[in-house]
Amino acid sequence: MESFNLSQSWCEVIAKAADVCLKPWRHAVVGTDNMPCPDSNLNDLKIGVQQEPLDFVVRIESRDSEGLRHPDRDLELEVYRSGNDVNLLLSWFGQPERPILWQGKHPVWMDGINGKKCVVPIDGELIESLARRLKALLETSS
Repeated sequence: MESFNLSQSWCEVIAKAADVCLKPWRHAVVGTDNMPCPDSNLNDLKIGVQQEPLDFVVRIESRDSEGLRHPDRDLELEVYRSGNDVNLLLSWFGQPERPILWQGKHPVWMDGINGKKCVVPIDGELIESLARRLKALLETSS
């Protein structure tokens, strides 16, 4: 099992988690137009340590084993704190018609157009595993 170093930047941790959960693809994490990739490390972002809001949006870029980009596999990740809980939204970048995963206490898939609950899409279990891993890293790191 892959290990995560608490001194790694949060974007490095996201990329490594995506590599583990979304094999065989390789990943890089970049900020969005509105927000740079957070440079805090995982230790700084743990629940109970950071008192400031935890809100950011990043793009998880996908590449194959040869290093070729596959923008159709890119994901957008939004992380935000609500009270003491961390919530995540994962969606396919630039593909609003595809379902969106909301990961709070449990996963909920929503239609990308109307926001209504929908069935788990193909490869949805892999996206859920990424969301669970990222959420757990924020909530249980010490």
